[in-house]
Amino acid sequence: MPRINLLPWREDLRKQKRTEYLAILGVCAVVAAAAWFAVHLYFSELIDYQNQRNNFLKAEIKKLDKKIAEIKALEKERDNLIARMKAIETLQTSRPLIVHLFDELVTTLPEGVYLTEVSQKGSRVSIKGVAQSNARVSNYMRNVEASEWLTDPKLRIIETRSSGGRRISDFELTLRQTNPKSGEEADEGDEE
Repeated sequence: MPRINLLPWREDLRKQKRTEYLAILGVCAVVAAAAWFAVHLYFSELIDYQNQRNNFLKAEIKKLDKKIAEIKALEKERDNLIARMKAIETLQTSRPLIVHLFDELVTTLPEGVYLTEVSQKGSRVSIKGVAQSNARVSNYMRNVEASEWLTDPKLRIIETRSSGGRRISDFELTLRQTNPKSGEEADEGDEE
């Protein structure tokens, strides 16, 4: 019987299968590497795109911050102008009040009472003066109470002293100036 040696054929078949296996393995490795590279490239592009959007947003935020700062500066300037306008308006409306104050001080002053000092803080008026008697100071306070421009007289100090053989009274009086046209005090917020 003839002897057939199948070993070289099997060995060739094994070599062929091994090379096919390695080729398939190589192709899979190349495909996997290509897929990894494609995914990496895709995500890198997404990251770059998002970074561009973030940079754009940061630039726009900076522009808006500048505009907000300008708006705040304009609002502050507007508030200052409004405050100035209110101050001017207050001065315009209170200009005749001082005239009425001096007029009322003269018309309410009875004979025998002399004013030595008048000071005003807001609507509060402080008066220092000299009277021939305490009764004349009381009469002055009644006159002030009856006035439409002056109200709320309060006697702070009254001292009697002798001067040149006569008795005179030094007094200090506070009162409030009002504006009868508006029905309010000239400046309600100011106190002593």
